[in-house]
Amino acid sequence: MTDFRMSLSRRSLFALSLPSSVAIVPTLRTALAQAETFPTKTIRIVVPFAPGGSGDITARLVGKYIEDKTGQPFVVENKPGANGIVGALSVKTAPPDGYTLMLATTSTNAANIHMYKNPGYDPEKDFQVVGIIGSSGAFLVVPADNPYKTLADLLADAKARPGKLNFGYFNASSQVPAEVLGKRAGVEWQGVAYKAIGNAWTDLYAGAIQFMFVDLTAGRGQVVADKARPLALTLPQRSPLYPNLPTLAESFPGFTSTGFLAIAVPKATPKPVQERLNTLINEAITSPEIAKRLAEEFALTSRALTLEQCAQQDRDERAKWAEYVKIAKIEPQ
Repeated sequence: MTDFRMSLSRRSLFALSLPSSVAIVPTLRTALAQAETFPTKTIRIVVPFAPGGSGDITARLVGKYIEDKTGQPFVVENKPGANGIVGALSVKTAPPDGYTLMLATTSTNAANIHMYKNPGYDPEKDFQVVGIIGSSGAFLVVPADNPYKTLADLLADAKARPGKLNFGYFNASSQVPAEVLGKRAGVEWQGVAYKAIGNAWTDLYAGAIQFMFVDLTAGRGQVVADKARPLALTLPQRSPLYPNLPTLAESFPGFTSTGFLAIAVPKATPKPVQERLNTLINEAITSPEIAKRLAEEFALTSRALTLEQCAQQDRDERAKWAEYVKIAKIEPQ
């Protein structure tokens, strides 16, 4: 009698579990079918910063390639605010179907979780990076007509006038290096927050701020036009594009600050769709024209990565920026 009851119980459990198991098959088939035809409508990418920054520029570049490749419109939507948090939250709650992407940056995916007590999202749990456009560093720039000719000139003035110099920032990549430099050099200066990089440029040229850090992609145009004078780079070694420009590490050993630009989707996006997006992004960044521009115009180091490699780099960036924020002694807001 006991054996019969046990056998019946097992058959009942099997019968109860069968519908959910069978249901997985059509769901998987649907996801695969969606991936084969993806995309069939407009793709929207949210850039969580104002137009004109490196993320905005490169998102449009990659987006144009995907649009040409698939025949479907690719729309860039700028949603600046709170160091990228506003845009990230809008993508977190978007349908996880692959048609709403996020331009993932050092700020959104690496720094914010260490700079804010509760940013409202967890980059590890809420997003999956499906492609990395590239990694790079930043310029330390002053106006071209500024008397500072070298980093030493800037630091000497800062030491002579404690707390009188101002730097501008508009994301983590522009705030944290300035704070770290102040700590390493033993100088005091004040940070001025901006919602958009354009406003920071305006104030730099007007003299309201004396310097700022800006990534190589967004700063190149101003440097080439001789509007801004770079004093140093945050890369580990000098850039082939700027061989005469010293790195901060030359004055302060070990002082580097690099970040990345990527594209992410809500975590629940079907894996086949993630794979399709990964393929499209990798094709874009390795296409001869775009690869040349990313390297020569934007000083971005790019390479095709699998989804697993993208996720690992995303985690590595968070660990690295945890150290940067700690050194900068920035208290979480």
